[in-house]
Amino acid sequence: MSPSVETFCRIAILVALFLVLFGLESMVPLRRWSRPRFPRLIVNLLISTLAIATAAIIVVPASTIALERVSAQHFGLLSWLRLPAALDFVARFLLMDLTFYYWHRANHTIGFLWRFHNVHHIDPDLDVSTAFRFHFCEVAFSVGFRVAQIAAIGVSPLTFAIYELVFQSNTLFQHSNVRLPIGAERLLNRILVSPRMHGIHHSQVRRENTSNFSVVFPWWDWLHKTLRLNVPQSLIVFGIPAYSTDSNYVGTALVAPFGRQREYWRMLDRTTPQRNDASLQALQTTMAE
Repeated sequence: MSPSVETFCRIAILVALFLVLFGLESMVPLRRWSRPRFPRLIVNLLISTLAIATAAIIVVPASTIALERVSAQHFGLLSWLRLPAALDFVARFLLMDLTFYYWHRANHTIGFLWRFHNVHHIDPDLDVSTAFRFHFCEVAFSVGFRVAQIAAIGVSPLTFAIYELVFQSNTLFQHSNVRLPIGAERLLNRILVSPRMHGIHHSQVRRENTSNFSVVFPWWDWLHKTLRLNVPQSLIVFGIPAYSTDSNYVGTALVAPFGRQREYWRMLDRTTPQRNDASLQALQTTMAE
């Protein structure tokens, strides 16, 4: 399959998935929206368009060059190990997802990166339109991570293409506001990051925001003890406290990383959103409704 046909097919799949999830979350929403949907949709689509354009102009060409050179020179950890084909594919795929866990976590813990990742989190609601709502500078900065990831693992073009489709598809799914039966989602969440799991990550409570960093497989959060599943969706308030009242506009969001940063986890009235762990104690071992 030629690169242009492959790109067209991937875009078609993602657009179709977006529309399906948008329709499902309209019919069976997991959470109530706190703001009118249409103005948010416009803001998110405009910010997402800039992010996708930046990826197309900078990240995709750089990744393509890195893939070609790694493939030609048999560079990278797994290229040297010479594993059987099936095991090689699985190992590369898993390492792609594990390294994305670390990149996502870095965007929350490194102050400079967080300035830009914050734009994704100040959305006052969470649905499929939030999925690709990233500051275009954050996307541009990711090119260094992408090239290093490809080179270190020795990612093959086929593995990269398959992982990208799964990665982007599950990014849409986990951000969606689709209500699945709780039992079905508990089972699904054993192998995939699900809407309830990722919803907790977008909470205004800091320790909930700094949990659930996984992108495709939830195992990395379990492994690094950052997994949290016990917060009922009805209790979650989305966004970043200091930016919760006046920041969800295209211009405001795009310039926010370049100005003086607010105290992220304090509301404008100086209070800090908290969650009483005692009230969640009965839910510690399961996923909350």
